[in-house]
Amino acid sequence: MKYRSILAGAAALAFLAMPAFAEDYVGGAVKSTEIGGKSVLTDATDMTLYIYDKDAPGVTNCYEQCAVNWPPAIADASAKPDGEFTLVDRTDGTKMWAYKGWPLYLWKNDKAPGDITGDGVGGVWHLAVE
Repeated sequence: MKYRSILAGAAALAFLAMPAFAEDYVGGAVKSTEIGGKSVLTDATDMTLYIYDKDAPGVTNCYEQCAVNWPPAIADASAKPDGEFTLVDRTDGTKMWAYKGWPLYLWKNDKAPGDITGDGVGGVWHLAVE
């Protein structure tokens, strides 16, 4: 009996710790997930997206080593802007997703959905929040 109570408690805790999935945008390429009481944007694989203070609306300034550490949220060739989700041209000819004009990135050190280890890095990287 005690063993079942422990298992039930552990299962409930695991359920509460997981991000709650809310809404899909731009054909599922970007999603909204509840993490820590915030609606945080994620990519199609539920990995957290970030914005970079050194960018400008419609302009990415993250290339070379920056883009290795912070991979851009690349849009496929057929992607179309939708509402607050737009596309930003990169110098290599690819396009990346942006939210309210701000380019979106992943963080190489996030390993699982719900990870937000990139928030605040260098004082210039922040969660992409709705």
